[in-house]
Amino acid sequence: MRRSTTTALALSTLCTVLALTGCAGHDESADSSAPARQGDSTPSASVPLSSTQLNQRLLNESDLGEGYTRKPEPPRHNDDVSVIGCPALEELGGDTATGSGLDFARKAKVSFAYTGSSSSEVSEELYSDSPVKLAKGIGKVFDAMLSCPSYQVASGSTVVDMGTEKSAAPDLGDEQWSQLLIFSAGGQRTVVKQTAIRTGNVLVIISGSPGLVDGQLEKALDKAQGR
Repeated sequence: MRRSTTTALALSTLCTVLALTGCAGHDESADSSAPARQGDSTPSASVPLSSTQLNQRLLNESDLGEGYTRKPEPPRHNDDVSVIGCPALEELGGDTATGSGLDFARKAKVSFAYTGSSSSEVSEELYSDSPVKLAKGIGKVFDAMLSCPSYQVASGSTVVDMGTEKSAAPDLGDEQWSQLLIFSAGGQRTVVKQTAIRTGNVLVIISGSPGLVDGQLEKALDKAQGR
């Protein structure tokens, strides 16, 4: 069992469920030497967007419509996050299993609560790096999570039982990944959908209540593409 003091892309939805530590990002130079893949729209597709550009392309309340309220970033805690019972995630290492090891060049994130249901939330993460690096990084994490139908995540004294199921991904962008995450803790069960779409040098990840994810995915992708 490996430990990490930061939370996760692969487990980023656990940040929302348990209000764990803030998800760490990187702001370093990208590997711009990777060749653009088929479907990349511009010759500069391997050059990452700036953090400012990514933040401008995040969804906001006016994009989502009535009933959505932006949530503040969760407070940071010092509890370690441990993955138990998933060898594939442990093999990737604690940082990758909990997301910070993805090491993409740029990142932006936003979360919303939906007043139509007390338990409905949706979050968006945008990453930018070379297309090859984005695809390899997110693909490795999704493959590892889906290899473990059930495992546990521990943070401090809290232990969450997790289940993972593959979900059909929509035919959008250049590459797609989707899964359902089932969290069980304290007698409560929460189902979260997580869908990732790569379009050129941008990776869009929408996580939250399945209906909200499906309803906002195309809008998020259009805005991430600068439309």
